[in-house]
Amino acid sequence: MDGRAVAPAAGTVLNALATGTGSAFAIDLETTATVELDESGSATGEVDGHPDADTDLIERCVELVISEFAADAGLDPDTLGGRVRTESEVPLAAGLKSSSAAANATVLATLDALGVRDAVDRIDACRLGVRAAREAGVTATGAFDDASASMLGGVTITDNTSDELLARDTFDTDQQALVYTPPEQAFSADADIGACKRIAPMAHLVEELARDGRYGEAMTVNGFAFCGVLEFPTGPMVEALPDVEGVSLSGTGPSYVAIGERESLEAVRERWNERDGTTRILQLRTDGTRVQDTTQSGEER
Repeated sequence: MDGRAVAPAAGTVLNALATGTGSAFAIDLETTATVELDESGSATGEVDGHPDADTDLIERCVELVISEFAADAGLDPDTLGGRVRTESEVPLAAGLKSSSAAANATVLATLDALGVRDAVDRIDACRLGVRAAREAGVTATGAFDDASASMLGGVTITDNTSDELLARDTFDTDQQALVYTPPEQAFSADADIGACKRIAPMAHLVEELARDGRYGEAMTVNGFAFCGVLEFPTGPMVEALPDVEGVSLSGTGPSYVAIGERESLEAVRERWNERDGTTRILQLRTDGTRVQDTTQSGEER
């Protein structure tokens, strides 16, 4: 009973910390989860390359899927357990939704291992990962916006207080993403939620722009507002304007994400490369989390 799934990372249009409404979009950095179910009665996790990483989230994902769906597969949830291992291109605590990608990949891999993947709606699978994230304490909001973008692909707008998908869309096909990640880390669970709520009027404006499909403008307003309240520098954003369609602090930082045509992004990349950290140009993903065949060299299913 093995399963494997791959989930993309995401960037931010609207941070949900201010009002509970958020928006995010999938980008081409991936996390892979491999799940092997057994009769151990418990879940154990491992993060490749990070032996001391907290594995509570991915273990809780396995436990919740077993609890919810093992009986549907004719198995006893009380005796079923398993091992989960994640491998990731997504830097940890960088604002690029590494936790959401890990949760989505683990949930879908576990459903695949149980043989019930096709019986579970993708958005319901996403909600299960969000529940695990809340219970593991790795997110302040549950991050349904980030998780939905990673699970479904494209750009999503969500109500994170009710885990409701409000809208899903895609960017123009000629646009890509430029990501700048400084060397430091920032954990979303440590964000000052009270301070973020004070900029709710700006967040409502960002939501209006996003609902009108003006994602670039929405990102930029969001970025300046949350750089202010979370005390991140606005320099990278100023350096990106006016060459890009939009630029924002991603999540609670420290990464910044811009969208635009590749030629414009290359010009911004030259400026960002003068800063400490890494930059990369990535495709915007219209597909989301997907299962891989564990027996045929990673072939997608």
